[in-house]
Amino acid sequence: MKTKIYLLFVYIFIHSAFAEDKQSTVLWSINENIKAPESCYYNKSTGHLYISQIGEGGGMGKDGDGWISKYDLKGKLIKDKWAVGLNAPKGLRSDGSRIWVTDIDRIVSYNINSGVKEHDIKIDGAKFLNDLACSKDGTVYFSDMIASKIYQYKNKKISILIEGADIEHPNGLLVEGENLIIGAWGKEIQDDFTTKTLGRLLSLNLKTKKITPITAKPLGNLDGVESDGKGGYVVTDWIAGKVFHVLKLGTSKTLATFPKGAADHAFIADKKILILPEMLENKVGAFDLSPLIK
Repeated sequence: MKTKIYLLFVYIFIHSAFAEDKQSTVLWSINENIKAPESCYYNKSTGHLYISQIGEGGGMGKDGDGWISKYDLKGKLIKDKWAVGLNAPKGLRSDGSRIWVTDIDRIVSYNINSGVKEHDIKIDGAKFLNDLACSKDGTVYFSDMIASKIYQYKNKKISILIEGADIEHPNGLLVEGENLIIGAWGKEIQDDFTTKTLGRLLSLNLKTKKITPITAKPLGNLDGVESDGKGGYVVTDWIAGKVFHVLKLGTSKTLATFPKGAADHAFIADKKILILPEMLENKVGAFDLSPLIK
């Protein structure tokens, strides 16, 4: 009887999560050694998946129990505590030789081969550092969602790239050529992290600082932003638990709906595989989206 109930639960989960296309496939799901996963990052060069884990203390807890884990693409654990000494680690990216991560009010880097810490840079005045992106020239961009700022670390110096209401409390970041793609959380953040206006997907020209909306209308409390490989984007909404496909012209559709806490995902465009950290569910799953993204 217990086995039948479990199988029924799995069936309902798969078919409700992918209500729009029943041919989508859950490739794997892990919850062992997973505690409040915030960001999944796939590094093409190493072929590994890196997962930032906040741990017990919440997104603002300076408790030292955060870490980064290392997995293969089949969900097999390589090293649980690959990088340690963190509080509430969030966005992950690589500049080539290092993995960078935001950690409340600092950015930290680890050697991509050894996991040894190389940088630990405190950001004065930071309130809630969130996502992070790296450009080909080695510049590290990172968002302060609460303060509505985007910083850059370039030539060993920290500076504010852009700030203010126009960037709608930025969360997710992605460098695309001369542009920084921004997944905005929304306007007028409330105490419970909801917003009076949902955020849009925006494009910031890194040279002119011109902001161009990709989605003309508010879309969600946006978290992760990844390229679909064809000029569009796969984007998550943390509060609504939604995964969106935003096309180049700005139209969007919901690919899947999960519980609240759909965080900063990885998307492997050539295989159309979504790797999603479900932060409040304490699990990470991989999903084949090829039937949904043409």
